[in-house]
Amino acid sequence: SGQHRVPRGTVQLLAPVGDPQKVIAVGLNYRDHCQEQGVSVPKEPIIFSKFPSAIIGPFDDIVHPQDSSEVDWEVELAAVIGKEGRHIEESSAMDHVVGFTVANDVSARDWQMRRNGRQWLLGKTFDTFCPLGPALVTKEAVADVHNLRIRCSVNGQVMQDSNTSQLVFRLPTLIAWVSRFVTLVPGDILLTGTPPGVGVFRKPPVFLKRGDEVQCEIEELGTICNKVV
Repeated sequence: SGQHRVPRGTVQLLAPVGDPQKVIAVGLNYRDHCQEQGVSVPKEPIIFSKFPSAIIGPFDDIVHPQDSSEVDWEVELAAVIGKEGRHIEESSAMDHVVGFTVANDVSARDWQMRRNGRQWLLGKTFDTFCPLGPALVTKEAVADVHNLRIRCSVNGQVMQDSNTSQLVFRLPTLIAWVSRFVTLVPGDILLTGTPPGVGVFRKPPVFLKRGDEVQCEIEELGTICNKVV
């Protein structure tokens, strides 16, 4: 109806999934993002993780850590697991998905790329580095999850603008691959990678600063907007 039972301005929207067992992420999973870095398209999915403590709501603040000077944005399609499985076949993989949401895989590039032995984890998992929302959109409500416009803007300037059709490994492949190693359980979140336009590969590089506002949007799924503090 468009009529809210509770005025939106009087409530704080939380992340649609706030405390998953796992947050699994995929690197270099857009063809155009690989081109922007001048690297080859991966032959196998590149998997890393974020701790669930990084999750915040769709309009909560991203806290810029004192320990980093290179905080970056990454709009991503997130899939939420709804059915437990291990060694899942690609042909039935989407049966294990309950729906989708918008994510920002916030990244401290100095920690990701140069420090901590170049392990990605610490640079990806500072508190507040995983805004999610604004809702969990059930898969039945999405016409084609592999053909959605995906965008990110910083202070109103469009930085990323692509389409999920550019995914190197689509969801059935990712789910089957990850389930070879770990059991997927309801509530697990799978971040599927980011398109080109991130700050670190701009010339010169551009990083988030306190006071910036980051808006991430995916067609049919909605928009999240987070201020950097």
